[in-house]
Amino acid sequence: MKYELKEEGNFKYIETGGDGENLLLLHGLFGALSNFEGIINHFAKTHNVIVPMLPIFEMPIRQVSLNGLVDHINAFVIHKEYKSAHVMGNSLGGHLALLFGLAKPDFVDTITLTGSSGLFETGMGSTFPKRGDYEYIKTKTGETFYDPSVATKELVDEVFDIVNDRNKAIRIIYTARSALKHNLADKLHQLKMPALLIWGKQDTITPPFVGEKFQELITNAELHFVDKCGHAPMMELPDHYNNIFADFLDRNKKVSV
Repeated sequence: MKYELKEEGNFKYIETGGDGENLLLLHGLFGALSNFEGIINHFAKTHNVIVPMLPIFEMPIRQVSLNGLVDHINAFVIHKEYKSAHVMGNSLGGHLALLFGLAKPDFVDTITLTGSSGLFETGMGSTFPKRGDYEYIKTKTGETFYDPSVATKELVDEVFDIVNDRNKAIRIIYTARSALKHNLADKLHQLKMPALLIWGKQDTITPPFVGEKFQELITNAELHFVDKCGHAPMMELPDHYNNIFADFLDRNKKVSV
């Protein structure tokens, strides 16, 4: 089912309007609504699923940073008058979920991380490689997944367009640099809300040991590995992912008074 992309002021987002608790999904550097299609479809009626589009390419260049994106998320939830949410993030989105959870612990009911940055990731460094080389971009995008065929032409085209747009490429690099500077190893113990880690066993961007380290450092975290799966299990094996996620959310429902 397709949902309308809403625009209100500086905010673009979708919202399913389901009957249950808020479920806030945060995408990564190359994220799009399609990355969360499986989650949205599965939870659309049982939760109010919310996906804000992060303004990585629209923010003033001086504000392009993880802190700037966290400020945007905070302004968004204030604008929408949400009282709390379960927060899930993939890749950079996981990093943002952690920073948001540290800044607003009373708002975040649970945190779910999938291939999250924040401890270690194989990044692009300070340059953006191979602009104009479509086959190279196709190969690199495919390496995100255990099964490269998951990288559809639509996804590859999107990444290719970003790489070849100088303005967007610079912002990607600035954001990636900001992520590398925000190592959270010494702060994760402050998170007390339940945390779920769903990790691809064949993730080459944030390898399995990263998920294990997150579990070690976050007080109340459980870790699930997904076999034959890369950096984005919610895209590659959505049914398996959603079963784990649904069980976790069911066990951590708010108790009505």
